[in-house]
Amino acid sequence: MMLKGCNADLLQTLAHSRFLPKTKTPFRGISVVSCSSSSKTSTTTTTASDLVINDTKNSSSAAVSGSNSAFSLADRLRLGSLLEDGLSYKENFIVRCYEVGINKTATVETMANLLQEVACNHAQSVGFSTDGFATTPTMRKMDLIWVTSRMHIEIYKYPAWGDVVEIETWCQSEGRIGTRRDWILKDFATGVVIGRATSKWVMMNQNTRRLQKVNDDVRDEYLVFCPRTPRLSFPEENNSSLKKIPKLEDPAQYSKLRLVPRRADLDMNQHVNNVTYIGWVLESIPQEIIDTHELQKITLDYRRECQHDNTVDSLTSPEMTDDVDKLQETNGSVTGRRHEMDTCQFLHFLRLSGEGLELNRGRTEWRKKLAR
Repeated sequence: MMLKGCNADLLQTLAHSRFLPKTKTPFRGISVVSCSSSSKTSTTTTTASDLVINDTKNSSSAAVSGSNSAFSLADRLRLGSLLEDGLSYKENFIVRCYEVGINKTATVETMANLLQEVACNHAQSVGFSTDGFATTPTMRKMDLIWVTSRMHIEIYKYPAWGDVVEIETWCQSEGRIGTRRDWILKDFATGVVIGRATSKWVMMNQNTRRLQKVNDDVRDEYLVFCPRTPRLSFPEENNSSLKKIPKLEDPAQYSKLRLVPRRADLDMNQHVNNVTYIGWVLESIPQEIIDTHELQKITLDYRRECQHDNTVDSLTSPEMTDDVDKLQETNGSVTGRRHEMDTCQFLHFLRLSGEGLELNRGRTEWRKKLAR
């Protein structure tokens, strides 16, 4: 996919800047061409704008033939590539103005969308489907797709508008029922880790919408692109990504009822995209927390698909922690003074309105905003 929000001038600037991936070979598409005139040889650099012009001239035949020329152009302009071992993929992203929120930093939905983007680009770079989320040849023959069953994201520092985020991702087997994908996020300018994430994925039949075990043919197709030994973005024991999420019982302390999926929320697998659930969870967070804290951890367990004609209730209640217990011991009001805590946690529950069927359960952890 072409770098979002870029024009030819910006791409030309990037081609000669520190934003290019640090590889031993020239960045794909920014090549050096030798031109001879009489006995003299001169060297010129092909800029990104030249690539756009040249590929545009040949685009008409590509549109008729349905070839991969368009993807080839995107591949050349994308600021990402497989690493030397071929087992992980790294890409750089510039945070755009419409991806930041009230804190003037990227939102957690922006970060989740970037995780999804780099994962899909990784899959495309090894030859998997360009018309679905990383489906292998066998999966396409059997009408199988990947769906998220669990997502855990931790953001230690949110990037601001214009910052460059470097994201590395890789996948590996998760038993017989699915796969696991991990990410490491860094500030490209400093190399400091600003976030980590992990996820679990299971296979679903696109027609019947039923889950299906990963068969040997599919495993053989993707295992060749996985690390030979387990590699985890959260290697620590008892880390937050492993914590079980209890079911939040009704009545919840906070709620936002009858949220309606927009048409734009549907993805290419014909269901509500997993990032939309993050927004729904945050809708029922009390405003006093939004004003004083920022999200540092979010875990979501996906239990059921949401279709375009469903409506959703978002329920939230504080999760009891040591800080809450101390506040209660001093006769403080948990509801009224939670915004005074340095950190706080909430449990979340998304359900189908009216029916009460569980869509998703989650946990969020918030840290107090730094004074500006």
